[in-house]
Amino acid sequence: MATFAIGDLQGCLRSLKALLGHIRYQDGVDRLWFTGDLVNRGPDSLETLRFLRTLTDPVVVLGNHDLHLLGVACGVRRVGEDDTLATILQASDRVELLDWLRKQPLLYYDAGHDVAMVHAGLPAQWDIHEARARASELEDVLRGPDLCRALESLYGPLPDLWSPTLTGPDRLRFIANALTRIRYCDPRGRLDMRNKGPLGTQTPGLVPWFEVPNRLSQGTRILFGHWSSLGRRTFGNAICLDSGCLWGGTLTALRLEDSRFFSIPCDSRGA
Repeated sequence: MATFAIGDLQGCLRSLKALLGHIRYQDGVDRLWFTGDLVNRGPDSLETLRFLRTLTDPVVVLGNHDLHLLGVACGVRRVGEDDTLATILQASDRVELLDWLRKQPLLYYDAGHDVAMVHAGLPAQWDIHEARARASELEDVLRGPDLCRALESLYGPLPDLWSPTLTGPDRLRFIANALTRIRYCDPRGRLDMRNKGPLGTQTPGLVPWFEVPNRLSQGTRILFGHWSSLGRRTFGNAICLDSGCLWGGTLTALRLEDSRFFSIPCDSRGA
């Protein structure tokens, strides 16, 4: 049995199936993990969700595009001109798909491999135990009756610094930004939501979240996606698995048992 962690799909189902063939994945024998952003911008968002639901016990963490889909379905987010969500929203099994999606975690930790997986990253003030507890707070809300009300208040850049005294929408908004949108921070760990480009293009004084001094989670291996301009790269214990399949890059899998990478080329826009 092998465990493969796979980077952002964004509706690139044909590329996923090609990668599964390349790694000789056996459903029911091997295990698949996904770093989130399962849907949107790519050509097959609906079929990607349907396919993932046929797999045996996949591990999925939610990304910002997955939360965006839930927000659009709730009527609290607008459909963007590049979004490819219409087929999901019009599907006969829409309710089942969205219900499955909202029940997925925001962070997954495997004690056997001593590895955590999250879509974007972790703020410097959280160790892995704190991160799991904070993720669980938002997961409970997303799975509950106040889903749409919570999604309506999850967007915005503030607060940008964690405090255990945060409450209500401010607390949930910080958790969502940290787990699904974070890229750069200042040396104190204050989140920056404006800079999104590759390393070296950020505003002076900002560093990637995984290089913030004294980050409390640095002792845990963390797999993440979200940042396609980083590509498949390892930064100490932080490993980026988003290699830009949507943009004509590659789709990447990491085999946890031996830390071996596997990648296949993707067609333009993940077709």
